Amino acid sequence: MSLRRATASPLFTPAAEDRAARKAARHQLTRATSRARRAAQAHTPAAVGDMHPELRPQYPAVGRPGPASGRGGHLKLPAHRVTTATACGAYPFLAEGGLGSEGIYVGRDLHAEGAYCFDPFALYGKLDGFTNPNILLAGIIGMGKSALAKSLAVRATSFRYRVYVPCDPKGEWSAVSAAVGGTTIALGPGLPGRLNPLDAPARPDGVPEDDWASEVRKRRLLLLGSLARTVLHRDLAPMEHTALDVALDHANAVAMAEHRTPLLPDVARVLGNPHALDAAYGDPASRLGAAAEDLAHALRRLIAGDLGGLFDAPSTAVFDPTSPMLTIDLSRLGSSGDDTALVLAMTCASAWMESALADPTGGRRWVIYDEAWRVMRHTALLERMQSQWKLSRGLGIANLLVIHRLSDLLSAGDAGSRGRALAEGLLADCSTRIVYRQEADQLAAAAGLLGLTGVETEAVSALTKGRGLWRVAGRSFVVQHILHPAELQVFDTDTRMR
Repeated sequence: MSLRRATASPLFTPAAEDRAARKAARHQLTRATSRARRAAQAHTPAAVGDMHPELRPQYPAVGRPGPASGRGGHLKLPAHRVTTATACGAYPFLAEGGLGSEGIYVGRDLHAEGAYCFDPFALYGKLDGFTNPNILLAGIIGMGKSALAKSLAVRATSFRYRVYVPCDPKGEWSAVSAAVGGTTIALGPGLPGRLNPLDAPARPDGVPEDDWASEVRKRRLLLLGSLARTVLHRDLAPMEHTALDVALDHANAVAMAEHRTPLLPDVARVLGNPHALDAAYGDPASRLGAAAEDLAHALRRLIAGDLGGLFDAPSTAVFDPTSPMLTIDLSRLGSSGDDTALVLAMTCASAWMESALADPTGGRRWVIYDEAWRVMRHTALLERMQSQWKLSRGLGIANLLVIHRLSDLLSAGDAGSRGRALAEGLLADCSTRIVYRQEADQLAAAAGLLGLTGVETEAVSALTKGRGLWRVAGRSFVVQHILHPAELQVFDTDTRMR
């Protein structure tokens, strides 16, 4: 054993000592320390032997000798049972019990390492905090949010749910509808498809005829008001509301006399004739016709403008109650960057599609608004969507809103505006929020709007393609969406890039 190095301080080696004396003192200190250590080791067994028998160690400090020593053994403790509600506080995601196996198969829960299934109709009434079947889906381009929406729609048809897509601005849903035997109505210049937004839905059983006629009139007035506000970019004046009422009643009376459904040209014709409008109102001196000039020109766009030939004739298609999917292809509209034509077409298509949604015997249905960021700036359409969100439980529908970023909801208007309030109301009425990868500068907005925790926000920033954070009634899951090869061929939106 090498000698231990020691440094002698002036306390033991006075400064007057020479170098040889200080070196000898250090050696003497080292030898004394070694003798003290050996003496302590020699007296240890005797000290242990003097201990009380109950205080003596069972084995020496180095452990029990031999191959059966206690080193490397397993420590056995009694099991501790705890509920997942308590365990998830210490182990987020890992201790989540999942939503069960009932519903549409989505993919794999990455933290629970099990299958993940989801069905808003099955969860309603069974999951605490799940108050509505509406869904919000947000994700940047290329992360797989469109594939998830289409996969949910296709797999929902296996559960006898019908799927409606009232606005397909890129024409991507036509192949999906054809794959499941659905119907696609393509609207645009030069196409034969026509929709009459004033079509009346079939009267439900048990509803008196007079009550149903009043309900149909109210829906038509709401539609005409939405179209006018979208074109005029303002709210209607009181006299303009009266003009719409009078023009619609007069056009409906003429159409009933001819045993047909009223058309938009019938209403526009009355609005464009001041004398006829004043006469229909019953007061030629009311100047109602002069107040309706802007309304007449607003509806003219749907008849003779860039939307002429789409909504000014009887419908060329009818709802097929046995069709699993119905999509309306509007890819021929709005490609120039002006979304007004697209919003007008979507408003008319939504009104026409409501005839099926109002059917109490129609069963449970999905309504998917793809690329909804394009219509967030139009208050009139947001009002129609809000009504559909509020009535989702009574109508038996699950609305799916697909956007790119959570900040798209803020583009509906300034803080405190009507449009912003409607957009935030749509978010509040979604019990399910699915968030795919967001850009770094969007994480704060997403966390603020959705109330994400720090762990959830960090998870969103690290998501890869096909993975999303699912927040269902306050419970969080990180899910890897799994596509079948046949689905991948139909849902592929990157064909032109390759």
